[in-house]
Amino acid sequence: MRHAPDIDCEARGRSWLPVSPRVRKLPAGILVLVLAIAPLQVQAFELFGFRLFEGEEADRIEIADPLDYSVTLDLRGGDPDGSLRTGLEAASQLVRGEDRPVSGSVGLIQRANGDFEQLVAALYENARYAGEVRIMIAGRDLADLPPDTDLRGQSPVPVRIEIVPGRPFRFGQLEVRDAEGQSLDPDVEGFSTGETARSTAILDAEAALIKELKANGRPLAEVAGRNVVADHSNGVIDVSLTIDAGPVAPFGQTDVEGAESVDSEFIAMMAGVPEGERYNPETLAAAARRLRALEVFSSVTVREGEDLSADGSVPVDVTVSERKHRYLGLGATYSSTDGGGLEAYWGHRNLFGRAEKIRIEGSVSGLGSTSEAEDMTWRGAALFEKPGVLGPASKFTSRLEVEQENPDAFRRFSVVGAVGLTYELTPEQTVSGGLEVEYAKTTDSFSADLETLTLAVPLEYVRDTRDSKLNPATGTRLSLLVEPMHEFNRGATFVKLKAEGSAYRALDGEKWFVLAGRVAAGAIYGANLSAVPANRRFYAGGGGSVRGYGFQDIGPRDAAGKPTGGLSLLESSAELRIRITDTIGLVPFIDAGLVSAGSDFSNARFKAGAGLGLRYLTPFGPLRVDVALPLNKEAGDPDYGLYAGIGQAF
Repeated sequence: MRHAPDIDCEARGRSWLPVSPRVRKLPAGILVLVLAIAPLQVQAFELFGFRLFEGEEADRIEIADPLDYSVTLDLRGGDPDGSLRTGLEAASQLVRGEDRPVSGSVGLIQRANGDFEQLVAALYENARYAGEVRIMIAGRDLADLPPDTDLRGQSPVPVRIEIVPGRPFRFGQLEVRDAEGQSLDPDVEGFSTGETARSTAILDAEAALIKELKANGRPLAEVAGRNVVADHSNGVIDVSLTIDAGPVAPFGQTDVEGAESVDSEFIAMMAGVPEGERYNPETLAAAARRLRALEVFSSVTVREGEDLSADGSVPVDVTVSERKHRYLGLGATYSSTDGGGLEAYWGHRNLFGRAEKIRIEGSVSGLGSTSEAEDMTWRGAALFEKPGVLGPASKFTSRLEVEQENPDAFRRFSVVGAVGLTYELTPEQTVSGGLEVEYAKTTDSFSADLETLTLAVPLEYVRDTRDSKLNPATGTRLSLLVEPMHEFNRGATFVKLKAEGSAYRALDGEKWFVLAGRVAAGAIYGANLSAVPANRRFYAGGGGSVRGYGFQDIGPRDAAGKPTGGLSLLESSAELRIRITDTIGLVPFIDAGLVSAGSDFSNARFKAGAGLGLRYLTPFGPLRVDVALPLNKEAGDPDYGLYAGIGQAF
């Protein structure tokens, strides 16, 4: 049986922590941080390059000379709440991979040797520095097995892991100083005298000190010395750390590696690390985030150099790996009230070598709801985007769009040309402005085949602190839109205002329960309802609005019962997103909204819908199916609504 410290090879973790014996002679050992991540299991089919709902057999890799084994983990005492066993089982590759064969006897012995390191690291994480680990394979001690041992005599091969964890140690004397001998006080929970001496607490204390020093402009801050002494007779760990702060330094030149078809000078410019400004790791993090947002790289690393330049500055090293620049995609949606829809698109992420994007897309919807081509809804568009036109925080956009739509409220054919500029004020805040010209031919409640020519100047502010754009669990998003418009044919000038906010809060630490809410309000001032082009009015109802009702069906109607749209809008939604498994979720929800013919929300009544949604969580966002019932159903409203798509409702 080997003691936990009796190893001399690299284990999991981010640092080496040698232990010096004080009372009892111990061989050289290590304390390490362990992050055990259980493998994600998914089961299904392939969609857009992602494998969904795939069975276990599809995940089995073809293995030469496969050998099955069975494993038991025998933990002897010292685990009243079962948490230690859980951590050890998560750390053990033998346990986690029991259902997958290894490659012959050599593969099993290699896996067991690796397991010994992982189990020792897990004991150290739980402050068990006097533990004993023993692995028996087919009744023989792993330490006595030659590498070429043949274990194929029985299948599955029995493996037994025996662990005596020993008592947990506590921190004794803690001494943290800089290179000049000044005392430092890391503000880390669990790193204090008398606390359980988890190895992670030591590493966290080091990381906190280095992070603070780097935030103060010292890029070369490092741990210069570490002495960890175990007193086995008293169950105490003494720790002595020496931190070398290094000099304060400014940023130097930015160097780029890994670029192929993307211009290196452009990459350095978009990183936006200001030469001569005092070093700050947040600046590097913002640079990496900005480069990833270009969507031309599969990986981005931005870090300070290991040494200062001759002028005392710290160089910045940018390493990128380019992704495929051309892409092609297909999509589909379905609603029981509005029919099916198809979408196709092609794009290029690096058109001229400086991350310029072009995307050609087309879509058709209302499939199954009509057989007449003139009644169908379709759209074709070409979109172009060029980042960095006014510095790294800016982006130019343009689009040319041809569209025919035929919702219940109106029929419209239009051609739109638009240009815009977006500027990032902070990582969370952006402003944008643009110019849009639209020719449209519209039939609605007020006129037939009315031709309009509209000039719009959309101005928008967005503040987004969500932790994820695809499936947020915390944070908020706020958007404010001011859009002055002029319609030339009838001389109508008006302004459209809209504010929308959403908030997300996880109700538990694992984010299995997330409360999400959304509110939106808008109004149009300066023209009466008939003078505002039909597609510029407000509407509510449908999958992205108030579920349980038809698309744009909420609000005032004409004498024939067709929606007219309105000059003001109020909407709200609330969801409880419940994760049942790692991939399956349920979402009870309620939506409400109103549309008024006037700008003051008068003479309108709320309509509400409620229902239940099913989510399948994928790497590219949740697959969503919602079923909703109208709570105050009127003539013309559906009995229920069924909606399917990609992404959360908001």
